[in-house]
Amino acid sequence: MKFFMLIVGVLPLAAQTAPTPPPQPTAQPAPPAPIPSPVPTEAPWLTGWIDLGYRWETGVGGSFDTYRTFVNLGSGPKLLGTEFTVADPRHRLFDQFHVRAYNLGDDPYETIHFDAKKAKFYNFNADYRNIALFDYLPSYADPLLSQGIILDEQSFDMRRRFTSFSLDLLPGSWIIPYLAFDRESGSGSGATTFVANGNEFPVPNTLNDMTNMYRGGIRIQLRRFHMTLEEGGTTFVNDQNVYQAPGSENYGNLATPLLGQTLDLSSLLAAYGIRGSSTFSKGLFTANPVSWLDLYGQFLFSQPSTTVNYRQSNTGNLLLQSQVLFYNSQQYLVTAAAKLPRTSGSFGAEVRPFRRLRIVESWLTDRLHDSGSAASTQTLTNATLSEQMSALLTSSMATNYNQAEIDLFFDAASRLTFHGGYRYVWGDASDAILPLEGLAGPEQGHLRRNVGIGGITYRPSQKISLSGEAEGASSGGAYFRTSLYDYQKIRAQARYQVMGSLNLSADFSLLNNRNPLPGVKYDYLAHQVSLSFLWSPQGGKNWDFQGSYSRSTVYSNIDYLEPEILAPAQSLYRDNAHSLTALFSANLPHYSGLTPKILAGGSFFISSGSRPTQYYLPTAKLTLPLSKKFSWFAEWSYYGYGEAFYFYEGFRTHIVTTGLRLTR
Repeated sequence: MKFFMLIVGVLPLAAQTAPTPPPQPTAQPAPPAPIPSPVPTEAPWLTGWIDLGYRWETGVGGSFDTYRTFVNLGSGPKLLGTEFTVADPRHRLFDQFHVRAYNLGDDPYETIHFDAKKAKFYNFNADYRNIALFDYLPSYADPLLSQGIILDEQSFDMRRRFTSFSLDLLPGSWIIPYLAFDRESGSGSGATTFVANGNEFPVPNTLNDMTNMYRGGIRIQLRRFHMTLEEGGTTFVNDQNVYQAPGSENYGNLATPLLGQTLDLSSLLAAYGIRGSSTFSKGLFTANPVSWLDLYGQFLFSQPSTTVNYRQSNTGNLLLQSQVLFYNSQQYLVTAAAKLPRTSGSFGAEVRPFRRLRIVESWLTDRLHDSGSAASTQTLTNATLSEQMSALLTSSMATNYNQAEIDLFFDAASRLTFHGGYRYVWGDASDAILPLEGLAGPEQGHLRRNVGIGGITYRPSQKISLSGEAEGASSGGAYFRTSLYDYQKIRAQARYQVMGSLNLSADFSLLNNRNPLPGVKYDYLAHQVSLSFLWSPQGGKNWDFQGSYSRSTVYSNIDYLEPEILAPAQSLYRDNAHSLTALFSANLPHYSGLTPKILAGGSFFISSGSRPTQYYLPTAKLTLPLSKKFSWFAEWSYYGYGEAFYFYEGFRTHIVTTGLRLTR
């Protein structure tokens, strides 16, 4: 015990007197080598793809004009499509711009899109579309068909171009100024009819038109309120020329003599030019002042004005029926002008007084008042006399359209919603041409319509959705003979997700419209049933298959007056159609990390009734990667069209396209 106490007492003394050895340096481990990041340190400045190829049209068997009306694809080199994005890492003039272009190379529908943006400074968008419109069906608008003359008297071959630019300044701020410009233009040639007393003469024509729209304004965006104020204007040009070279005789659509003489047109030169301009003011807003109320509305006022100049010079053997006067030469001049002030507005609200109830109310009005005047001078000459006639006409037209609607949506359960509503439509229209001349005179029309609305949505599970809606209307007047009058409209939809990879859907629609007024007696019935599916195992990783089938019918029956003799007649049309579409795509066995793909399928349409028609379009496409950036593709399509009553309008052809895709 004493020994233990001696040791305890000595140890602190030793700890105080013994020297502490200096620390020895230890070897530090080398720092680990940096691991390269899988994320690139700098994003590529250019990303996208481009498809360049060549298309062969193997030759059209049958009607080339019908082929051009429906398909109109030609042979040659094509820029089939491209999409790319260019980014500026330094964010100088832009953050990035994006380009999309499809079907360049004289295709019937060419599109180009460009957009650029710089955060908090601007958003710019530009779009261009070039559409080739060709319409020439030999059996359409052809009163001479019974005589063996195949000529579409209302045909055209033209290009329509659409250009649009818009610039938003200070995007993301609460006030956004903007500017925009839109242009639509068309030019081409075709055939139309020169209408003379007692006859119509098919003649060639040329067409040119252009509309420009300039607009600018501001958008105010707050948390519970949005407003847009816009001011703009339009300019409009429309020119048309019809002609027939001297030295030929055109007997028109009248095959028999009229009052003992045969009418003909031996020369024609006619042209009209329309010029118009307009300014407009527009405003719209949406607001959410409280959690249970949404408000919205818009207002538009415009005041277009137009001027028209028409000149006509023609020779032949023609008739002025009002005076039973045959003449051989005509000179005709017309000048006219019109103003069309228009005011339209709408307002609506959604009220949610209870958690399960929504009330949606809306009202709109559209008012167009037109006033115009025209002065004309015509000189008629035959072998024995020369008669000059002048006329000064004034005209007016006023249309007022109004609509009010209320809808209630009630959630009876978490998966069951009922919808009920009522719509009232009313308006009036009147027009007059003074002084009274021929059949022209004051006319008035009234529009009155009561519409009941109902619907239901039921979701028994996350995989099943059922919905249906219906409208029923009773009218006391309508503006046009083929307008909706007493009608019933039904729409039903069903969706079923059988499993994660298989979806089924079905749609049904029906419209039954009837106008019982004497002299009209219009009956129209149309309904359609559609079934579709999408089977995509593993999200389409290896293959997917989709298809649809539709069955539709159309029935129309209406009374009318034959234009030449104003005799009562009946127009009856029926159509019963089936259409089927199927498309299968799959990934083929891969090689060197590359996966070829194949796509095959097509569609067909077949109908019976007033104009039995068959249309077949099978297609197949193979994509074969050559490297990570290059792939080769080839596509084949067959177009087959036929009509039982107008067999000469049928056509058939093969289209083969091949090319390369470059991806970056």
